[in-house]
Amino acid sequence: MQRRQWLGMAALMGMAATAGFHRSALSQATTVQVWKDPNCGCCQLWVEHLQSHGFKVEVRDVGNTAARKRLGMPDKLGSCHTASVGGYVIEGHVPAADIHRLLKERPQALGLSVPGMPIGSPGMDGPEYKGRKDAYDVLLVQKDGSTQSFQRYPGNKRMA
Repeated sequence: MQRRQWLGMAALMGMAATAGFHRSALSQATTVQVWKDPNCGCCQLWVEHLQSHGFKVEVRDVGNTAARKRLGMPDKLGSCHTASVGGYVIEGHVPAADIHRLLKERPQALGLSVPGMPIGSPGMDGPEYKGRKDAYDVLLVQKDGSTQSFQRYPGNKRMA
């Protein structure tokens, strides 16, 4: 291999390694604070989902109603757990990929919400649901409480 080719390959490998390290280091440095009920299994599964996608999670097993109110998330958008990350509020079973996107794009907003507990969303996707996935939207929530779809998950028609 010629020196020029070797240097070009070395540079590409170095850039790829640096990009991977930067993305990994950024994720590892991102802490999500979660307020949940200590007895809620789906909340714990959502925490594990976040951890498996590179987030550091600090759990407060004290329920989430007071945190939701303090952080300004409207009750009508509520779910079983509330989180805070990077200056945003996260309510409910929001996929980690959408949180990563939110932190990358940094829109002017309060945060994201998946109201209720749709089956098939992270934490609500256990074997007891037999592959069922309900359609749902991840909502981008504005500071005035208005919403728009941030990401749509179509679900499937499989009913067990």
